[in-house]
Amino acid sequence: MGFFSRLFSNKKETPEVKERNALNIQVGDIVTYDLVDYEVVGKITYRDGSYEWFGYQLLEGSRTKWLSAEMDDELELGIYETVKLPVSMPYPDQLEYEGKTFHKDEEGEARVTGEGRSTNINGRTTRYAGYVSDDEEEYLSLESWGSEVEASIGYDIEPFEIKILAGSQ
Repeated sequence: MGFFSRLFSNKKETPEVKERNALNIQVGDIVTYDLVDYEVVGKITYRDGSYEWFGYQLLEGSRTKWLSAEMDDELELGIYETVKLPVSMPYPDQLEYEGKTFHKDEEGEARVTGEGRSTNINGRTTRYAGYVSDDEEEYLSLESWGSEVEASIGYDIEPFEIKILAGSQ
């Protein structure tokens, strides 16, 4: 197509939108979970050695949830909410939260890349720990950000429980 053809053409070239899955969600996408549409307002990519996983900050009104996604032997997804839990470093072997006991399952250090509302942590390192409840139904996640330790509680979900609508390319 020549210059004048493009200049006077009514056709608008629209870039092809890459199909979304839980491992390539972008800031601006919409994630539907439990009949609620959430906008993806932040994304954190964690890297511990060669292992990589993602945390997506989902917002609906004033309600915030985090969707975690990682490919282990199979796709693992979880929904988390931030909770107040006074914890300091070094992380203990077990924690109590709302009458449940959680045992440390993993701990490590990851470099992070932040996008959207999470840009402020871009390039930082976090010390993390994952805990599992006695009934193996709930998880506690801890992340250190400077002198502050953030705690989140969550549970597993299945891939069919979310729908992703691309908000951009």
